[in-house]
Formats: sequence, C-alpha cells, structure tokens
Amino acid sequence: MAEVLIENGVNTVFGIPGAHSYELSDALARRSNDIRFIHTRHEQGAAYMAYGYAKSSGRPGVFTVVPGPGVLNAGAALCTAYGGNAPVMCLTGNIMSHLIGQGRGQLHELPDQLATLRGLTKHAERIEHPGQAADKMTAAFTEMLSDRQRPVAIEVPWDVFGQKGPAPDISPAPRRHTAIDPDAIREAARMVAGAKNPMIMVGGGALDAAAEVLELAETIQAPVASHRSGKGIVPDDNPHAMNLVAAYDYFRDCDLLIGIGSRLELQYMRWQWQPAGLKVIRIDIDPTEMVRLKPTLGIVGDAAEAARALTQALAGHKATDRAAEFEAIRDRARKASEVVQPQMSYLDAIRRALPRDGFFVEEVSQMGFTARFGFPVYAPRQYVTCAYQDNLGFGYNTALGVKVANPDKAVVSVNGDGGFMFGAQEMATAMQHGINVVAIVFNNNAYGNVRRDQMNVFSERLLGADLKNPDFVAMAQSFGMAAERVDTPESLEKALEGALAKNAPALIEVPVERGSETSPWQFLHPAPHD
Repeated sequence: MAEVLIENGVNTVFGIPGAHSYELSDALARRSNDIRFIHTRHEQGAAYMAYGYAKSSGRPGVFTVVPGPGVLNAGAALCTAYGGNAPVMCLTGNIMSHLIGQGRGQLHELPDQLATLRGLTKHAERIEHPGQAADKMTAAFTEMLSDRQRPVAIEVPWDVFGQKGPAPDISPAPRRHTAIDPDAIREAARMVAGAKNPMIMVGGGALDAAAEVLELAETIQAPVASHRSGKGIVPDDNPHAMNLVAAYDYFRDCDLLIGIGSRLELQYMRWQWQPAGLKVIRIDIDPTEMVRLKPTLGIVGDAAEAARALTQALAGHKATDRAAEFEAIRDRARKASEVVQPQMSYLDAIRRALPRDGFFVEEVSQMGFTARFGFPVYAPRQYVTCAYQDNLGFGYNTALGVKVANPDKAVVSVNGDGGFMFGAQEMATAMQHGINVVAIVFNNNAYGNVRRDQMNVFSERLLGADLKNPDFVAMAQSFGMAAERVDTPESLEKALEGALAKNAPALIEVPVERGSETSPWQFLHPAPHD
C-alpha cells in the first residue's frame, strides 16, 4: 500500500495511528524518507487537512484513521471532499476478517463500514488478502483522479494488514479520458455566434482550465462569473471577471449561458430567475450533470479540452470589445456591496495584507459568506471553500492542509468563533509540525447566521445561538503560538502583515459586537429581477 502511494506521487499522509492499522503505520514509518506523516489531534482534522492539501494543489490528499468512530469522525470531511470534487483518499482498517458482518461487538465495529464509506465516496473497496493490495489501491487512484474527481476509500481487516505476499510490479494509476463530440462543439460554436450577451459560469471543474476559459471569454467578449469554487479561474482584476453581484446585474440581459465545470448553482438555485429565451451550454466531465439540469446543449468532456476546442471552432469570430461596459457593471456591484459592514472593510484589509499569490481559506461565518463576493482572488485554487456542504468548522483544519501543500505561500484562515472551536485543538498540530497558518477569528460570541434567522424569522426566540467563548488569544498562547487582539480593519491589516512576515503559526482575534454585522444574503440570494 505504501509503495502504491509513493508510485502515485504521494509524499504526505495525515492521520492518527491506531491498533487496527499498526502495520500500515509501520510501513509509512519505514518509508519516512519518501512520505511525511502529520499526526493530528482529531480524525476530522486529519481528513480536512487532506482535503485542504488536495483542493489547493490538485494532488491527492491522503489520510488514515481507525475504523468505526475514526471513520465517522472523518465523515464530515469526506462529505466536503465529495461536494468539492477533491481527490482525497481514506485508508482505514476494520475488525478481523472472519468477524465482519457478525455483529459480535468487536472494537470499533460498525454494522457495515464498507457500505458507510460507499455512501460518502465515489469508490470504496476492501483489501481481503495481500495479493489484492496493489491492484485495489491502483484502481482507487484511477477512480479518484479520472472523470469527476472525488474521494475514495480503502479498508483492510485487522488481521490482513499484517499478512505478507509476493511483491508485484507497481506502476502509476492510469486515468480514463472522455473524448469530446466534435458535432457538439460545432453546434456550440453556432449558438455562440448567434448570441448577443453570452455569459460564462465556471466552477470547481474548471480549476485546471484557466487559460482556456480566459481565451474563450476574450474571443466572444463574455464575462466570466463564479460563486465560490470557481473563484480566481479568471483573476478578479481581469476585465472579463465578474463577481456574483456584478454577474447578477449582467444576467438580466443574458441570452446564452455557458457553464464550464459548474453546477450552475447561482443561476438555478440562488437567483431563481432566468431571462426569457435563455439558452444554456454545459461543459462538464460528469454526464449525469446533463440529466440533473438539462441544458440546451451538453458537451461531456474535460473543461480545458472542450473550451479550447470551442475557441478553435470560433476562429474568425469578431466581437466588439466590452471592457468599459463590464467595468461599469463591476463598479456598480462594488458600490452596492459596500453596505455589508464591517465585513467588507475587514476583507479589504486582509486582501491588502495577503500577497497576491496567497491562499484564503473561508469558513461558514459572516466573513466567509461575504468573501464569496467581497474578496478578490487572482488565481485558481487560492480561495479554498467547503463547496455545497457549507459545513461549520472545516476552515482552520483545511487551512493547515493547504499550507502543507504550499509551504512557500502565505495561508490565511478566516473563521468565526463558532466554527473555529470545532478544530481549535489542531493549533497543537500546527505548532508540533511547524504549519505556519495565520488564523483570524472574528468573535461575535454567537452562531451568527443562526442568531440572525432566529431574530428575524422566529420572533427573536433565541435557542442555542449565543456562545460563551474562551479567551482566544490566551488559548493560542497556551499552545506556544503568537497571538494578539485587534479591533479595526487598519489594526488587522498591520497585525496580519506582521504575522505573515514571521512565517510562524499565529492567531489574531477580532471582537465584533454580537448581531452587528450586515447580512450578506441580499447578494447571495437576491430578489428576482423585475
């Protein structure tokens, strides 16, 4: 198993050793020159770190946990990896092979762990004897990295982990390739040529198609919009980029929507309004997406390959430069979104302090929600999100994995107090392994979104929304971490610059008056156009 990891380019594994998989841990220890093992303080932390590693780098993120409660603790991160289309591999054990399915109540036993894993992943298998190890591990890599990338899992019974067998030849896992229908490309080119106001919507499936998307946008003079997973595919300071606020403004006159690697969440789930006569082209590696949301024309294939083919099919296409028009729409959007305070001012401060190539890891929080339209991003993968799971508490742990994958880049984790406490114990992991993430904790002593909804929708009947928090600065310092408290955007900018310059784990707490934040949801779920 360790050899297959190495052959497929894995050099880091996150996890917590346990009795069921001691032999796997020992195999990793014997190959410590090839694989770095980062042990965490919670299984969820290990899995989220693998997610952050994979999402920010495009390389496989691997973690190992004990079966039963370990797998269940890691389950939230597997949900996130599934929703975020991330190549994450879970390696776990199981009870003794002859006892599986008997319900004897063995240590860490689940009624059907493999079925549980198959419900959380794209592919899950059990290695039942040593002769299957190389083939099943290689097949898992193929499934994880082919077509729509998603997490996979391998389980091995307790007694099988320590068995020996002949060592097979091991090669890197092959990947499947989907051929693109040339007739569909020709039809798409015809539709584009007849459109007056096309829009390109990109999602996580287009992260490796940035150059091709931009070339297509320039060829047809279309804006490129994204929600969260597609942020940075076209840099936000490029004339063709539009955040979701500007895109909604433009969408009222859109006659052709080109979705590339996107579920089109904004247009069909959040905006809930389409212009009359709108035509839709979808480019997606997953053919089932064409059934979930049926387009006018579907093109199944790799985002970069399809976008390149469409641009080539449009050779000779002439479109009027619309940079000034797009800029005016972006300016209107920026002025409109300035009402979301204090979030926008704090996000501006973070953007000024964070290097252009730095990573921003959001959290399910008032700052995180606002960042989806209020934080400019300049390259793919630099904005790391939890995708449609929106699971509270993923942020700090994920950011640690981002930093492990990108040790020479600045990584900032932006949290609310509620979410940060889900993984605060991993400050110990950051200190022990020298993972130099700067965590910013905006402390409003509440689950802010829950509190606002209870105040506004449920006649101010509060239940479980207000929080009693620790002193976050003292807490971080107790781990040996540098920490300070600031209370203005200007002081946050200065503190963040200083923390990043030190290149060490750090925490900055920002107190925010409970209930004082302006709701960002007027832009995330806007009212329908007239």
